[in-house]
Amino acid sequence: MKILTVSDLVVERLYTLAANHYFDEIDLLFGCGDLHYEYLEYLLTIARIPLYYVPGNHDPKYDEYNKESKAEGGVNLDLKTTRVGNLLIAGIGGSIRYRPNGVNQYTQTEMYLRILKLLPGLLLNRLRYGRALDILITHSPPFGIHDEDSQSHQGLKALNLLVRWANPRYHFHGHTHFYRQNLEKSTTQLYNTQVMNIYPYKIIEINDV
Repeated sequence: MKILTVSDLVVERLYTLAANHYFDEIDLLFGCGDLHYEYLEYLLTIARIPLYYVPGNHDPKYDEYNKESKAEGGVNLDLKTTRVGNLLIAGIGGSIRYRPNGVNQYTQTEMYLRILKLLPGLLLNRLRYGRALDILITHSPPFGIHDEDSQSHQGLKALNLLVRWANPRYHFHGHTHFYRQNLEKSTTQLYNTQVMNIYPYKIIEINDV
C-alpha cells in the first residue's frame, strides 16, 4: 500500500503532479496538520485518494456545521480510530500550548487526558484483531523525538506513552520543519515504532497486514 503524507507546507508541485496522474497508484492521503483545507481537498479530489487528517495548531477549531473548519470529503481523525483495509489507524491533532488562548493547543496534562478518549477503540481493536494500532497520525512529535527546545515546538509526552502501549508500526507527524532532510534524520525508532517527520510530504510504501 502506498500512502501520500503531507504536513505544514503547501507544495505547489503537488498540484501539477496530481493533475498529471502522478498519484494514480497512491492508496491513501494522510494530512498531519497546518495545511489549508483547500489544498487537501484539491489533492483528494483530483487524485481521487481517500483523505484522513488531523488539525494542527494553526488550523481552525473543528465545527461540523462550519465548512471552513474541515476538509470536505476527508475524515477528521482527531481522537478517533478507524480501519482502512487491514490497517488500524488513529489520530491526535494539536500541539503543546504556547499561547493562553491558542486553538488546538494543549498542556502536557491536557494531552494525557485527550488520549484517554482513544483507549476504548484501541482496546476493542486489540480484542478483535490481536493488536491495537498500525498507524498513528499526529500533528506534533513525541517528546524528545524530532522536537525542539522552543516552547511552541516541544513534543508531547502523552504520545510517548501511547506509542509504547499501542505499539503501532508507524507514527507520522509534522509540526517541526526539517529543512535539510539530507542532513537531519527524519525517521527515528521509538520502541517498536518508526516515528517519521513527513514535512512537507513523503510517499511511503508499507505492507498491508
